[in-house]
Amino acid sequence: MKTLPQTCEECLEKFSNALEELVIFASRGDKSGYTETQSRDLIRNFEITHELALKVIAKFFEKHKKGPFSGSRDATVEAFHAELIDDGKGWLDMIIDRIQYNPVYNIDSQATFLSNIRKKYIRLLERFERTMTKKLEE
Repeated sequence: MKTLPQTCEECLEKFSNALEELVIFASRGDKSGYTETQSRDLIRNFEITHELALKVIAKFFEKHKKGPFSGSRDATVEAFHAELIDDGKGWLDMIIDRIQYNPVYNIDSQATFLSNIRKKYIRLLERFERTMTKKLEE
């Protein structure tokens, strides 16, 4: 049986739930940092939340007859121009951090990535959630 395509609102709801879980994961570390398992869980949860944010963006533009985009960078830039996100550089940094964290690259970026998730990226995702909620209520 075919499944119906998700609406932008349904995607936003999934994103909001994932963001809530991400905030909980981020609060689990102590002053000395995270265990290896906590680090992996936080990064994985962040990646899922970021992917869901990109899906919300894609569905929003699909609803407004724009796109498709060739990748997350193009969608992010377009979302900035459409004022869905308010910090284009911060969002592009998210993408770059995810790429650099990939095990294919020989860069030890986990500590920086974890710090950025906690100190920057969660706030950006929360602002995106508020903006999208307002846009979908219009």
